[in-house]
Amino acid sequence: MPQPADFASAGDAVDPVDAVVGQWRRERPDLDSSPMHVVGRISRLHWALEERLVRVFERYGLGRGEFDVLATLRRSGTPYELTPGELSGSTMVTSGAVTKRVDRLERAGLVARRTAEDDGRGRLIRLTDAGLALIDDVMEAHVRNEAELLAGLTEDERAALTGLLRKLGLTLPQD
Repeated sequence: MPQPADFASAGDAVDPVDAVVGQWRRERPDLDSSPMHVVGRISRLHWALEERLVRVFERYGLGRGEFDVLATLRRSGTPYELTPGELSGSTMVTSGAVTKRVDRLERAGLVARRTAEDDGRGRLIRLTDAGLALIDDVMEAHVRNEAELLAGLTEDERAALTGLLRKLGLTLPQD
């Protein structure tokens, strides 16, 4: 069975996940707890990163959901306009969640709804000038923040991690 040393090089610091895996090895030596080295760290990093990312959005009066909608519209390119279904697919949330987010952003003057010209029943959501200006400012702060969060890794380490995380994401079993 792999041991903590199998996952770290000499001189690497031990972290809380190592302690958890060690406890499980002691209590249930019949289980291979080695996957916890990866999954446990990804889970812990998710929560730590999410907290630090949300702080930036909150400085601009946005929640994670509102940021996602504005960023999705912005990266869609001119005219920064998508259907609710396109927003739902890109943000990976239900259409009901998109509607609530768009309602809040519309009240704030950051997005506007309009009827689709080719389908009177269809709606389009677009960034307003205020929404475009805001998301451009937020994105600058967001990218700076992400760079600071990754400052402990070299460019080569970031590239290796990117490749490994991509591979993991592509190989996870699909439900």
